[in-house]
Order: sequence, then C-alpha cells, then structure tokens
Amino acid sequence: MVTGQRHRGSGKRVLVICQLDRYANGLKPIAIEQFLSERGHNVRLVDTYYLSRASGSRSSFARKLPALSPRKTCLYLTEAAALLLTRRWRLGRRVLSYYLLRADYRLRSAILASSLPLDDVDLVVCETPYDAGLLSRAMSASTLYDCPAPWADELHYEGRLTKRQHRVLRRLERDLFESVEHLAFHWESYAHYALERYGISGRNLITLNFGCTPSENRAHFADPPRVVYVGNLSAGFNDTPLLTRLAALYPHIDVYGGPPPDPALGLNYRGYAPSLDVLSRYQLGLVTLTKDALRRDGFSSKHLQYLAHGLPVLVPAWRRYLDLLRGSVPYTEESFRSRVEAFKSESVWQAASDEAYEQARRLDWEETLRPLEDLLADVGEPAATR
Repeated sequence: MVTGQRHRGSGKRVLVICQLDRYANGLKPIAIEQFLSERGHNVRLVDTYYLSRASGSRSSFARKLPALSPRKTCLYLTEAAALLLTRRWRLGRRVLSYYLLRADYRLRSAILASSLPLDDVDLVVCETPYDAGLLSRAMSASTLYDCPAPWADELHYEGRLTKRQHRVLRRLERDLFESVEHLAFHWESYAHYALERYGISGRNLITLNFGCTPSENRAHFADPPRVVYVGNLSAGFNDTPLLTRLAALYPHIDVYGGPPPDPALGLNYRGYAPSLDVLSRYQLGLVTLTKDALRRDGFSSKHLQYLAHGLPVLVPAWRRYLDLLRGSVPYTEESFRSRVEAFKSESVWQAASDEAYEQARRLDWEETLRPLEDLLADVGEPAATR
C-alpha cells in the first residue's frame, strides 16, 4: 500500500507522484493538487518519501522500520546501503552511488506499478526523478514528467558518478524525456539546458514553471538590512562554503534549514523556519550556488519564496536567465557587502521590494500552472478533435 494518498474533486482523474520533504519538493505537488481540485478534477496525491517503510507517517516510529513486503524490504536495504556507503565515503560516493541509484529506481518503479491503478486514471504526473521510471511502463493514462532538474547531470556535478556512469544515466534519462507524452521542468531554463546539453527533440515540451503564493505579510524597510537564507545545508549545489564566506563578510545573515551546520562554520543558524512568514522579518533574500553548468542555467525555489514576501534577492552573478526574475540582485564575493549596503537607502530598497513583489504576482501558482488546464482538456480526446 502506498502511503500519503489524498483524493479530491471530480472530472479528469489525476495521479501525482511526489516526495513531500521539508524543502521545495513538497511545494509544487500540493499546489498542483489544489489547482486541479479547484477546477473539478479528481486528484490523488501519492507521497513516496517513505515508500520503503512500514508507515508513511512522519510522527510514527514505524516509519523507521521496513515494510513487510519483499520489494519494499529490498528498497529499504538499498537506501540503508546508500546512507552507509555513499554519504561520507568519497570513493563509495563516486563509484557506488550509480548502482544503488539504479537499484532504487527499478524497485520504486516496480512497487508503484503494482500498487497504483495506472489504467484507471487519465493522467499520471511524476514530480521526482527517483520515481520517474514508472512513466516508462505501459499504461493507458497520459503521462507528464515534471522534472525538477536534469538528474544525470545533477548527480555528475555532485561527484556521484564516474564518466562512464554519467554517460549511461544521461542516455537513460534522455530516453525517458522522449518517451513521456508531456515533459516539463520546474523552471524553463532547465528546458533550454536539456535541449542544448542532452540533445532532446523538445517535441513534447510544455512550460510549467514553479510558482509561489504572494504573501499578504510583506517585508518592511530596516537599517541595517537583514539577510535571510533558507535551504538544504547538506546539498552540495547550494554551496555552503560560499554561504560561510558571505556570512563572514556581512554579520546580519540568518540561516534556516537543515541539517544543522557545523558550529565551526560560524553561521547564525536559526533552525528550521517555523513558517515561510518568517521571511517578512528580513529585507533581502540570499541564494548561493555552485558554478557548474547546470546550476548556472538553473533555478532555486527559495528565490520565488523570497519574492513572494517582497524581498529583493541576492543571486550569484554567474547564474544565467536572471532577466526572467525581476527583483534579482547579482553579486560576487567581492561586491557582496557593497550590494547589501546599497539597500540602507529606504527609497532604493522600496523600489526593489516593489519590483520583487510584482514579479511574485506574475508567478502566482494560478498563472504558472495554467498550462495544466489545456493539457487536461486534451487528455482522453481523439486526436482529430484536439
């Protein structure tokens, strides 16, 4: 039995496969569920975060135990091996990650295919690469892979693949991109990246950007300007060393997220944010990222959350496509402090804040998810009537 399932509405029947973690992965699936349910569709949200466990409840001790199913027990052991062999052992991370990820990928696909009514729905949406193998299986439903980011290259730049493994996994991912009926990415710049770097045809691409909910509780001016960082502090692409150096340059940076960083880093760590409303206490949002090709062309979901509270967003100058996100403030390490201190002027800050909030209004979920309406209108219709 797959846990974490919810049903709403009527109309077209939609399965949304996702992993509802404490970070960005939990935001878009819930927004999709709400958007479609409000339009009369029957949406089933399937949370696979604890797919291998006896319970999917975060408050239950049973979520630490394997499920009483051969495949789920194998998945549990695969996850345990990955934690043991690839988390801190550099050689294991570089060489063994691929084999454990492929095993995880196949097991998840088999478990989901055997437990979900794939032929009784109109559309299957997958929001995570770990479960995306399900979309390659034969089913009568239409398929949409809403890819967070090109996975093979993400793993490659994280140092989890050899060159040969990277080539094989990229080929597998490219085949998946071509096989689904509809392909989207969490931000349109990743589609440009996949077209250029993966060589996909783009015939099935749709734009389904990440969105936000503009907050009624907007930020206000203060001097000195306080900077907030929210994010996963263990993800290599977020570049925690860069965050540490910036915190040494400017003392008014508060950090939320997890896991708790090494105290020796000297970060002003505030734990997990109690809610996103905490952002309204600050004057600037901060994004850090590595300089690899994927992240240069990429996107940070925290960027939109900052904008939603009227925060101008400090972004590394090496990120491309910043013209798509008004309210962005490019910086380098050398210019960082001066860029922040420019917002000691209330008029400068207010103008940037207004621009940021207006950008958030244009990226409201009601706008970014609108392509799903046209997609579902065509699902199940004969080709001649589309």
